[in-house]
Amino acid sequence: MIGLSLVLLGASLSVFLAASGSAIGCGIVGRSAAGVTVEDPGKFGLLFLLQALPGTQGFYGLVGLFLTLQKLNNVDVAKITIEQGMQIAFACMPVGIIGLISAIHQGLVCASGCSIVAKRPEEIGKAFIYGVMVETYAILGLISTVLLLGNVKLG
Repeated sequence: MIGLSLVLLGASLSVFLAASGSAIGCGIVGRSAAGVTVEDPGKFGLLFLLQALPGTQGFYGLVGLFLTLQKLNNVDVAKITIEQGMQIAFACMPVGIIGLISAIHQGLVCASGCSIVAKRPEEIGKAFIYGVMVETYAILGLISTVLLLGNVKLG
């Protein structure tokens, strides 16, 4: 059962790390957005887009969790070896770790984007693009986890 424990550890870490980063990143942007919204409540919608962006990593981590649990279908979980459990756990790390780091940095970038919106709301697209550039690496982390999980054979 140690193998199964390692599988579940990897699955839970993928979502825990990525969602923690998203919570931190959304909090960073939220503080900046709240300051701008106090001055101009009409900019709430634009700022909300920036705040939502770092939240995507948490969803990517959840995808890692679901894909890992899906691998357990039709498998005798008592026969999962320690080696297989470690393979799954390591396969879950890219989405979790990259999600954690990228969400925090995306929050910082999007918080700076709030300054753009405060002074020139018509430039929201530029602020959004800066944030999306960080998102690219979160997507690479998700793709890495998907590819790695696809190459682990259980049972």
